[in-house]
Amino acid sequence: MTHLAVQPEDYQQQLADKQERLQGMLAPYTDAELDVFASPALHYRMRAEFRVWHEGDDLYYIMFDPETREKIRMDSFPAGSKLINALMAELITQIKGQPVLRTKLFQVEFLTTTSGQALISLLYHRQLDEEWEQAAQLLRRTLQGLAQVHLIGRARKQKICIEQDWVVEELTIAGRDYQFQQIENSFTQPNAAVNVAMVEWALAATQATDHDLLELYCGNGNFSLPLARNFNRVLATEISKVSVASARYNCELNAIDNVTVVRMSAEDFSAVMKGEKDSRRAKEAELESFDCRTVLVDPPRAGLDADTVELVRNYERIIYISCNPETLVENLESLSSTHKVVKCALFDQFPYTHHVEAGVIIEKR
Repeated sequence: MTHLAVQPEDYQQQLADKQERLQGMLAPYTDAELDVFASPALHYRMRAEFRVWHEGDDLYYIMFDPETREKIRMDSFPAGSKLINALMAELITQIKGQPVLRTKLFQVEFLTTTSGQALISLLYHRQLDEEWEQAAQLLRRTLQGLAQVHLIGRARKQKICIEQDWVVEELTIAGRDYQFQQIENSFTQPNAAVNVAMVEWALAATQATDHDLLELYCGNGNFSLPLARNFNRVLATEISKVSVASARYNCELNAIDNVTVVRMSAEDFSAVMKGEKDSRRAKEAELESFDCRTVLVDPPRAGLDADTVELVRNYERIIYISCNPETLVENLESLSSTHKVVKCALFDQFPYTHHVEAGVIIEKR
């Protein structure tokens, strides 16, 4: 089942099926009850992308069925935020009658926030010129009635920003307001409501902690910033240059001064900690001054590599957020000789799909 088949009447049954599957996968490692965090049944995705189909004078969005590759016309997108749906309709109406905006347009990408901001990227199979830029400025002003909109035009080796290439999301997490810069094409959690639940779950599991937190794969600081209130300091690592800059910007935006963000992969960090590698960035961050006894990991679908598993084994408590329970279970198998799972959760980031986001708190035996 895909985002193309949003059927709210089936949602609870699908969630129950996911719960049963995840509980079964985690059963060899814990008898803890699974905390389940449901998604809104509609309008839960904060970002979406559509191909654009040209048919005579008509112009409309399509998605491809992932199984049959059949094209499906998308005049609305029930999974998408209400803002995505409002902008979809107005944008296509405005572009249709303007050759300078519609010619060779093949894709549109939306990134929206719960706080009424939107970034729209228009992708073309042709080079963009000054005439396009003027038309895009006008288009942006027209769309401002719906939201605070920023536009980007992209073509081969070309990127034109109409104002800026980022938005600021505002989330209330466990009673505090946070602002997060989200940049075009960099990773952000797609389901804002479930993301808040995920961060609050990690916060609840780490209350009154009197040491430092190490976070690997920190992205734009989605976990680092809120969790900073539970720890003396946070040492956060991330490989993406754009995400590191964004995480640092977000620390300033939220006046959080106990987070240190280092641009380094989890693999390199493991090698530095084992003394196998020297790193100027590690020296500048004064890694040896941190007293990290808890580690948070939110790895890509491949899970933790063998060296990173050995690195996290050294910590008293591991908070593991996983977008792929299969690789999570492989990592748990390795860690089970030294650690045990004390809490587990299901976060339904992706309703109506087979994808499951899981969280486990693992403590030293």
